[in-house]
Amino acid sequence: MDDGVFDLRTNPVHLGLGAVAFTLPEFTGDMAWYERYGERTVDDGVEGRLVSVHTFTEPWDTWEMHPRGHELVACIAGTIVLHQEIDGEVRTVTLEAGHAVINDPGVWHTADVAESATALFVTAGMGTEIRPR
Repeated sequence: MDDGVFDLRTNPVHLGLGAVAFTLPEFTGDMAWYERYGERTVDDGVEGRLVSVHTFTEPWDTWEMHPRGHELVACIAGTIVLHQEIDGEVRTVTLEAGHAVINDPGVWHTADVAESATALFVTAGMGTEIRPR
């Protein structure tokens, strides 16, 4: 019998219109996964949110930006140094376990970690852009 328990580190959740929530297929990290996610949740438009947990052991090699909604980044273990590019200036914040920050729509962001760190993300992903770091 399935008790409904799942691992958010491997199976993200989608929050959609009508206050629905459902688990997603195992996260692979490749663009094809994101494309399938976008196709499956397109009807939720900009109101849909991707909830995921990721552990990082090295700095990100890209910047990303979510043009159509806010993103919550909550550090749940370790330390994350988050860089946000706001109006052409880079703002750097350090997040330790329990600390969080919001990336506003259109803000490019990337992160550094010195050791293993884990974060929870609640992302308005429609239209997300990536660029090299």
